[in-house]
Amino acid sequence: MESHPYELFRRGTELLAEDHAHQAVTVLERAYRLLPGKGSVCEALGRAYYQSGKPAAARAQFAEVLEIDPTNDYAHFGLALCLARVGEPKLAAGHLRLALAMRPGVAAYEEALARLTGTAPPGADAAGRRD
Repeated sequence: MESHPYELFRRGTELLAEDHAHQAVTVLERAYRLLPGKGSVCEALGRAYYQSGKPAAARAQFAEVLEIDPTNDYAHFGLALCLARVGEPKLAAGHLRLALAMRPGVAAYEEALARLTGTAPPGADAAGRRD
């Protein structure tokens, strides 16, 4: 008997929060089969794939989220991380810039763009440390 999709999603995100990415993949894949095209499930599954070392699978999930909602800043961020990991820094930087345009001031976005472009994030001192 298959569990309720929301319960699978909830459990999968709990596993992610507890740094159990491989287990989260298993649970979230079940949720995805029951709710294909659901942005929140795709995003969580993308995060789980990325954290478990599967950037190609993560990339596909984040791209699917962006097909559903092109204004999802986190999906742009996640896609950028995947692109950077597979050696596509120009595309990655573009998605990071979009994420920052949609949600300015997010430290993780700023830091990822700074690492990718070799610049210091806003608010950092000469050594790259934040205030």
